[in-house]
Amino acid sequence: MTTVLSQVRALIERLSPEPVCDDCITERLGLSVPGQANHKTRELAGQDGFERRLDACALCGETRKVIAKVR
Repeated sequence: MTTVLSQVRALIERLSPEPVCDDCITERLGLSVPGQANHKTRELAGQDGFERRLDACALCGETRKVIAKVR
């Protein structure tokens, strides 16, 4: 069984190095709980090259808190 964390990680890695916001992650993965993406991206931030920052999302174009795999 694939966990939400592994789905979020895989999406971010596929889009790397482009940043993606929590709302787009929620939409793309069809997550039922709106805060799930935020919780998982905060969990990933700072490890294995994942970085959260204020930037334009590669999917929706909105400037907001995003995450990207930078290394």
